[in-house]
Amino acid sequence: MIMIAYYYVQYTKEQAEESTKVAIEAGYRHIDGAFIYGNEAEVGKAIRAKIADGTVKREDIFYTGKLWNNSHAPERVRPALEHSLKDLGLDYMDLFLIHTPVEFKPGDDPVPKDENGKLIYHNTDIRETWKAMEACKDAGLVRSIGVSNFNCSQLELILSMSGLKYKPVCNQVECHIYLNQSKLQDFCKSHGIVLVGYAVLGSSRDQNWIDQNAPKVLEDPILNTIAKKLNHTPAQVAMRYLLQKGVVVLAKSFSPERIKQNFQIFDFELSDEDLKTLDGVNQNMRYLILEFWKEHPNYPYNDEF
Repeated sequence: MIMIAYYYVQYTKEQAEESTKVAIEAGYRHIDGAFIYGNEAEVGKAIRAKIADGTVKREDIFYTGKLWNNSHAPERVRPALEHSLKDLGLDYMDLFLIHTPVEFKPGDDPVPKDENGKLIYHNTDIRETWKAMEACKDAGLVRSIGVSNFNCSQLELILSMSGLKYKPVCNQVECHIYLNQSKLQDFCKSHGIVLVGYAVLGSSRDQNWIDQNAPKVLEDPILNTIAKKLNHTPAQVAMRYLLQKGVVVLAKSFSPERIKQNFQIFDFELSDEDLKTLDGVNQNMRYLILEFWKEHPNYPYNDEF
């Protein structure tokens, strides 16, 4: 599994295309995308451009896509994947994830709401969704399948299901020095599941999603002290910490300088003392709580981890 990746959300389509090119040129090979990000066509265009100019071959790129909440119904899984592949201009995905365990009303509206503006939920058995994911792998449309934002109970539901053909290869979750996910990672490790971390530098602090009073990862004084000692940036140390913990790191930026800087984390190591010190920074604090999803029985953050 490639240990550092690049992903896109909440920016313009043009930024996504150009930043993908910059990331590939800088050495990134794992590109993390999703239908709901709304930019798969642009990301795919950039990937194909870098293949065409000889920078990479298709087999060098590891593309991750995700099944959105309106397509958990088994009959919608393969069409959703094929829709993304068409937008990307690719024949297959390297990894396809169930984006969240929360399901919305099946249909073409990605965020269905009733006349009062409330989300319309649905509750397909996630094991039936998983069987449809397995069928996509069998059909050669995706090389590996996994999940995102699942807690241990939800992972157990899949792992213990009758007739399981393929267990999830990974679980992609929020992960950073304030939420190091050590218990979830121990569970995943015990089942051979890789933990993939997003929001590794904290969130983008979108006012629609994030508590504006939450502490900022990159301003943490302990992190900054270690970064200064090692002559690296706080972002580089925050990512290096997770890498040494065995977490696959997803980095996000649209600044060419930071894209390159975020890749420069393989030329140093944190000492055992530094790792232990950063372990102590953990607060089990989430940036992405998604309060308005709590009505759904599969809301993932009701679980201990």
